[in-house]
Amino acid sequence: MKSYYVYILRCADDSYYVGVTGNFDKRWEQHREGYFKACYTFRRRPLILEYHLEFNDVI
Repeated sequence: MKSYYVYILRCADDSYYVGVTGNFDKRWEQHREGYFKACYTFRRRPLILEYHLEFNDVI
């Protein structure tokens, strides 16, 4: 069964970003490294992982 993750990041400007991914470790690294320049979090780094949860069904 495939796993998915929901996560909440706190940005340097105290805003929050909520995401869902099928590969949490890879996505977290992309956020931290600024892999996507168009991403909301790119200019709001450094980021703090506030919460993440693994689940099996995306509804």
